[in-house]
Amino acid sequence: MSETSKQERDIAVMFDSIAGRYDFLNHLLSLGIDRRWRRKAIRTAGKLVKPSAVLDVATGTADFAIDALRLGPVKITGLDISGKMLELGREKIRKRKLDERIELVRGDSLALPFADDSFDLVMSAFGVRNFSDLFRGISEMTRVTAKNGVVLVLEFSRPGNRLFRWLFEFYFFRILPAIGRLVSGHKSAYKYLPVSVGGFPGREEFAGLLRKAGLSDVKYRNLSGGIAVIYTGVKR
Repeated sequence: MSETSKQERDIAVMFDSIAGRYDFLNHLLSLGIDRRWRRKAIRTAGKLVKPSAVLDVATGTADFAIDALRLGPVKITGLDISGKMLELGREKIRKRKLDERIELVRGDSLALPFADDSFDLVMSAFGVRNFSDLFRGISEMTRVTAKNGVVLVLEFSRPGNRLFRWLFEFYFFRILPAIGRLVSGHKSAYKYLPVSVGGFPGREEFAGLLRKAGLSDVKYRNLSGGIAVIYTGVKR
């Protein structure tokens, strides 16, 4: 793994510490909607590309990588900086007997250990907001995407409707951290989540970063009233 910044190392340590309860809390805190968001993102990708090789950046415990099997690729690679998250992902893959189709590797999203133009689809679900250098991470995702390949990002956002945004932010900033702390036993990890979402660029701003990184036909689609957004771009 390449040399990483202190912020990247701190994020790795934080995710290592909550890895054992990560999947349970994701499904609990999103009321199970995160599964539906991932499936919609995969269907969106399938309308744009028929991939042979897929890379899932910030794969965590590999849920998104496993979902990508629906696209019929020859090989899926998942990358994450957290060793313990990857251990859980590998166990999940072994139980499903998917070892020959999905490979998980530890690595830095800001310096992807792959050659240019290696993957037909490069994707990430709820991971890019953790990049210590967002544009560098997006640029790396674009670099390893093949010509006419697709970059897809599924990420949290803030709803446009004022009332819905107030309800969302009340839950996200007040209730979610308390439940996350209680279940995971980690005092700061679930405070970090709403802070990272609050600091993430708005839809148009992030779409602009994708274009700046070299992607064309950049589009985004709101999910569940704008709580989450699917972004796509094509490398021409």
